[in-house]
Amino acid sequence: MHFIDSVRRWVGSLAELGISIIALGVVLQVLFGDGQGAVPFLPMDILGSVVGFVDALGSQGLVGLVALGILWWAYNKRA
Repeated sequence: MHFIDSVRRWVGSLAELGISIIALGVVLQVLFGDGQGAVPFLPMDILGSVVGFVDALGSQGLVGLVALGILWWAYNKRA
């Protein structure tokens, strides 16, 4: 059981790190520009990806809301 708890903490830490990197990328992209390669160490369009993800969830109607609810529940469960 100790191993499973250790893995859960490790995965939770990685998820939190990923969310922090995405948030940093969005802020830097808003500050420094919208183009591809505007932020040197983030060569992708993070803001466009986030907007596309939200748009995809929104266009799916009830299924998108259920998926968003599951993601929200999973994120808040470990907090």
